[in-house]
Amino acid sequence: MRSVPGADTATASGGPSFVRLVIACKGLRLTPRGLALTKLRVLYCKALFRIRERVGTLLLRPVRRAYWSLQGMQIGKGTTFSSLHVTWPHQVRIGRNCRIEHDVYFHFDGIYSPGPTIVIGDDCFIGSGCEFNITAGIEIGNKVLIASGCRFVDHNHGIAPGLPMGDQPGTAARISVEDQTWIGANAVILEGVSIGTGAVVAAGTMVRQAVPANAIVGGVPAKVLSYRGSADPA
Repeated sequence: MRSVPGADTATASGGPSFVRLVIACKGLRLTPRGLALTKLRVLYCKALFRIRERVGTLLLRPVRRAYWSLQGMQIGKGTTFSSLHVTWPHQVRIGRNCRIEHDVYFHFDGIYSPGPTIVIGDDCFIGSGCEFNITAGIEIGNKVLIASGCRFVDHNHGIAPGLPMGDQPGTAARISVEDQTWIGANAVILEGVSIGTGAVVAAGTMVRQAVPANAIVGGVPAKVLSYRGSADPA
């Protein structure tokens, strides 16, 4: 195998070894001036990342928190979020030390009423593009991980023949997600579902019945595949 020029130098040098290693792996031959420019680009990108992070931490996050808090949303200490979509902010309560990614939609589906009906516990993660479409209520426990694109819908309407779909009578039931659960990307959780402590919901799963504690479920509709700590399928 042909040796890559500069590979020994890249691994032996203590300082800018990352830059040299990338160059060596690509088989590039850079002049000292080219190497210096590459280092400057790396430093420039790192500096921009830090500036953007600091601006978000010191300026934008407090403004967002104040904006939603003044409208009645309850936000725990240490919780961070970016862009949110909220119909009734007073219907939302978020615990401490949560991380909420962009474009999460807290949708209380109804006219004004006392809240909150959307309750998020402490130390939770909610990925981008999740939707909480709630009428009766939803409660998320502590240390819950919710991946991107998940949907929580606690209401439904009938499908009786002879009546237009929009005129069908509706039903609603609370959703409960207990502590330390993990819900995979694009899962759909429907009305009246309770998910037990430590359960895992596979990506793309549609859940319409209760999930036992520590169960691993998947499919459309969801079924128990196994239990955490057990090698045997359910």
